[in-house]
Amino acid sequence: MLDALRRECLSCTKCGLCETRTKVVFGEGDPHARVMFVGEGPGESEDRQGRPFVGRAGQLLDKFLAAVELERDKVYITNMVKCRPPGNRDPRPEEMASCGAYLERQISLIGPEIIVCLGRVAAGALISPDFRVTKQHGQFFQKKDYEITGTFHPAALLRNPAQKPDAFEDFLALKARLEGGRRE
Repeated sequence: MLDALRRECLSCTKCGLCETRTKVVFGEGDPHARVMFVGEGPGESEDRQGRPFVGRAGQLLDKFLAAVELERDKVYITNMVKCRPPGNRDPRPEEMASCGAYLERQISLIGPEIIVCLGRVAAGALISPDFRVTKQHGQFFQKKDYEITGTFHPAALLRNPAQKPDAFEDFLALKARLEGGRRE
C-alpha cells in the first residue's frame, strides 16, 4: 500500500512545486516504524537524490538518532511537502494542503506510536498553528492514535548550535518514551 502511494505521489502535479522539482521526496524508512519524523520540505540535496534528510541537516539528524540508539532504517522520515520549495523557502499553506493527503495516508499506513515534527513549520501544521519550538519543544501531545512532539529542525541547529543541547534532551525524551518511561 505504501508503494502504491509512493507511485501516486511520484507523478503528482497538484501544486506548482512540481514544476521546479528534480525528484519527488516521498519518504523512507521502516513501513512499520514506531517513530515518524516529519520535516517541512526537501532541500537541494534531497531534491537531487529523492531522499529525505540527506544533506548537512540529515547528517546531524543521523547523529542524534545514533546518540539515542535509533537506527535510521528503523524509523520513518518524510516531509510536509514532497517537492523542494524554490530557494529552500518555507512551504506555502496551499502547497502543504496539496501534499496533506499524502502525509495523512503515510501516517495511516505506517501507524507510528510517535510523530516528531522537525521544526516550526511541521509543528505548526501538525500540532498547533501557535506552537513555538523554542518554548514547547519536547512536550508530547496525544493526537488520534499517536503521540506527537516538536523539536528544532536540524538545519536550524546548524545555524544556531546553542540549541543543540535542548534538541538532544528532546531525543532523550523520545528514547525514554519508546522504552516505556517518561523523561520530563
